[in-house]
Amino acid sequence: MTLEWDAGRLDSELDGAGFDTLAVRAGQHRSPEAEHSEAIYPTSSYVFRSAADAAARFAGEAPGNVYSRYTNPTVRAFEERIAALEGAEQAVATSSGMAAILALVMSLCSGGDHVLVSRSVFGSTISLFEKYLKRFGVEVDYVPLADLDAWAAAFKPNTKLLFVESPSNPLAELVDIAALAEIAHSRGALLAVDNCFCTPALQQPIKLGADIVMHSATKFIDGQGRSMGGVLAGRAEQMKEVVGFLRTAGPTLSPFNAWIFLKGLETLRVRMQAHCASALQLALWLQQQPGVEQVYYAGLPSHPQHELAKRQQSAFGAVVSFEVKGGKEAAWRFIDATRVISITTNLGDTKTTIAHPATTSHGRLSPAGRANAGIRDNLIRLAVGLEDVADLQADLARGLAAL
Repeated sequence: MTLEWDAGRLDSELDGAGFDTLAVRAGQHRSPEAEHSEAIYPTSSYVFRSAADAAARFAGEAPGNVYSRYTNPTVRAFEERIAALEGAEQAVATSSGMAAILALVMSLCSGGDHVLVSRSVFGSTISLFEKYLKRFGVEVDYVPLADLDAWAAAFKPNTKLLFVESPSNPLAELVDIAALAEIAHSRGALLAVDNCFCTPALQQPIKLGADIVMHSATKFIDGQGRSMGGVLAGRAEQMKEVVGFLRTAGPTLSPFNAWIFLKGLETLRVRMQAHCASALQLALWLQQQPGVEQVYYAGLPSHPQHELAKRQQSAFGAVVSFEVKGGKEAAWRFIDATRVISITTNLGDTKTTIAHPATTSHGRLSPAGRANAGIRDNLIRLAVGLEDVADLQADLARGLAAL
């Protein structure tokens, strides 16, 4: 039996709602069955009322779903929720974070355009630009993330896009997003910010002046290491181009993964608060250990951009990177000595993870490329989960004892 009323859109009264309300309610639609939790629509296609209806939907002249490669109700709910949380006009979901970067450049840049990328980005991001996008005539140069003068000096007449991670992976470097946005806009370029480490719970780059926000939803948005996905958010005119690329090329998000991410967003802020509290405690402790040469975490007063982090973030994130005495061999001994923490390159999980960036996430870069990104052989990346912090500290102590 179906109900006689259609609950329809549920977010019409959410204008001005708080972050946590949007994280739970934004983008939610109910079918005539009036389900309380968002439904999953695992369908490849949709039935049209008539041939004329099909033609109108395909032409974009009538609303409605067309084909799940680029229109799916569950995916749309996730996109609308992300847009609400980031303060964007529209969001477009993709099959992975890397697919989101690919879609960004393929949608908004052409052969002959120039892109400026911060040096301190995920290794696969550099590989995407260097090995593939350059083949199609996209010019790419790399700039020290925090050096605003270097960004201004690196512009060319054909500079179209600036792409940064802030905080960066894995060294927690920052850029003044508002200042960089001013530089970009004064030269007619767009600024895109990878907000994966902060999520909209800690930082909203669009409100700081950025044009586009990118996420690997695989990380903190999911929060439990279950699914892969990505998302871009920005102005509708830009996202229309991204939708066109996804419609043609097809790196789209599955309905099931979109549903997982919707559930993840419901607990995003409370999870991020717990992640950040434990990460700060462990960073302070690591900083005091004799076997540790350097700790990279913007929550430490010793971090050179601590004050900037306090201005543009509400907390400092869950990723703590540190260098140990003794080079790669010592770093591997440290990692292998842990027993509770998972040795894996993913992050943003309820389970704490540990990795050696020089031989994993940044392993495909040349030695010179790793040096430019600040990735040394003795660097360890810790992505702090939700376990008891005392147990994590005890596990890290095992690593220290192995040095």
